[in-house]
Amino acid sequence: MKTHIVRLHPGADLKRSIERYVRENSINAGAMLTCVGSLQMVTLRMANAKTAHELEGKFEILSLVGTLSVNGCHLHISLADKNGNVTGGHLLEGCLVFTTAELVMLELKDFVFGREKDQNTGFNELVITEK
Repeated sequence: MKTHIVRLHPGADLKRSIERYVRENSINAGAMLTCVGSLQMVTLRMANAKTAHELEGKFEILSLVGTLSVNGCHLHISLADKNGNVTGGHLLEGCLVFTTAELVMLELKDFVFGREKDQNTGFNELVITEK
């Protein structure tokens, strides 16, 4: 296993930045261990929704979890607004860093995560291969 630590700066797109880092470092299988920071624009897909949900304002990142791979990342995020109201969902492009995003990711060297369309869900779901 290998640990990757990254800090994103204001204006960075959270999902695009993670995917770019995963590609540039050839991470075939990994997990998001933690992320703290804040966002100024949020784009999420909520459970069983077909369209994106956009929120404007300042949001604290409470958690970011998921699987990472050059074959596709699957990430869920929880956020709190200025009143402490919490929302979350599937992380989409368009979540822009406000002050910072501090990421800690774990690379799993003995595995490869792939994605294949699942006939039951209709989504590209995780396929795990051991090296």
